[in-house]
Amino acid sequence: MNALKGISSMATRQVLNELAEAYHQRTGQPVVVESVGGVDAARRVAAGEAFDFVVLAADAIDKLVAGGQAVAGTRVDLVDSGVSIAVKAGAPRPDLSSEEALRRAVLAAPTVGYSTGPSGVALLKLFDRWGITPQLQGRLVQAPPGVPVGSLVARGEVALGFQQLSELIHLEGITVVGPMPAAVRIDTTFSGALCRVSARGEAVRAMLAFMASPEAAAAKRRNGMEPAA
Repeated sequence: MNALKGISSMATRQVLNELAEAYHQRTGQPVVVESVGGVDAARRVAAGEAFDFVVLAADAIDKLVAGGQAVAGTRVDLVDSGVSIAVKAGAPRPDLSSEEALRRAVLAAPTVGYSTGPSGVALLKLFDRWGITPQLQGRLVQAPPGVPVGSLVARGEVALGFQQLSELIHLEGITVVGPMPAAVRIDTTFSGALCRVSARGEAVRAMLAFMASPEAAAAKRRNGMEPAA
């Protein structure tokens, strides 16, 4: 049986690999997912590269549907993913108990790391809303596409790193201090959809239905995510 071929952003790499293996064991249908930077994944799907399905932030999926590269009506919300904050292992743990505490921690950090994905965009908007962007000039470090912010934290290149929890929990050399305070939480819904160039619509729909089912919930939580609401 030929494998279903998908592409995703790095945020869902671990959970998709686990769910793909579970689906293979359950049905005999192999599933292969290539995980790259989200911007690159969307570009490759938009260019018509031969993928059966794509998993990206919900708004990125909607853009692919609007552009005709993903099939309308096939979007399935899979996981809700929250941003957490990490420091180098052994470093002091900042106070994250409130919005104001987080703001003070950001201003005190010599360097602040963020991603190229939707969570990074949302974080910069938060800094703008706080009015601290000018004070952070020269201290903001954007991880290259496909490179976890946590790896920069582990190497000491970033003092305070913000990224999806799913991309932090499997990394060594860092301490995940916790999620962002409730008042300023940054959550992203990741969704899957059938690519227009695929001739295997029925197989993709069945696979996405499994990935959205209650049977997949434990794997999602093991990888720092929640089933999509």
